[in-house]
Amino acid sequence: MMQKDIRIPMVEIFETVEGEGTRAGFPTIFVRLFGCNLRCTWCDTKYSYPPAEAEHVMTIEEIVAAVGRYRSRHICLTGGEPLLYGDRSLALIEALAALEQVDDLHVETNGAIDLAPFLQAVASPKVRYVMDYKLPDSGEATRMLPGNLALLRPQDELKFVVGSQADFDAAVRLLREHPIAAQPLFSPVWETMPPRRLAELILAEGLSRVKLNMQLHKIIWDPAQRGV
Repeated sequence: MMQKDIRIPMVEIFETVEGEGTRAGFPTIFVRLFGCNLRCTWCDTKYSYPPAEAEHVMTIEEIVAAVGRYRSRHICLTGGEPLLYGDRSLALIEALAALEQVDDLHVETNGAIDLAPFLQAVASPKVRYVMDYKLPDSGEATRMLPGNLALLRPQDELKFVVGSQADFDAAVRLLREHPIAAQPLFSPVWETMPPRRLAELILAEGLSRVKLNMQLHKIIWDPAQRGV
């Protein structure tokens, strides 16, 4: 099927600085797809899934053209859940990775979709996966696929959103029980886990490989502001 024929429900495409992860601070083009298979309690992008409606539907050709109007060399493919559309998601990843302007394409996915088909199909070294693996406070921990953890590579990232001591303990346990090549990130739910407290827990536990993951966009702009 041609790119002009593959249509994907969309939320928005915009340019800002990356707010988190190992590429935090880099100017980045965000491509946000509509739809998610999870309903996390602390979700900050509820406008990206039902009962909200997709703001528009775009072809891959149109998405690529929109991305090309910006100058950033990093792309964040996000949602919602950007891998929700299977072969259509795969076609979009391949099309974005093929852009000459792109140095890095990181795909923000949750741990409830099998990563194997995407790793097997996408050969580009530009493509990385940032897996937001859900903990108990999210309400979606039972939906996670533990087999995804061993699939992550050194260039990938494994993010845990930590809302409580129970979440922290669960994340530590997962890291100890599963061989993980990816960079682990611990991100605080500010309302229930102050960043200072999470930093203290990381230090007290001796988690020397873990990176405290602060969301810069929520510091720079209003936490509720979209398009940043």
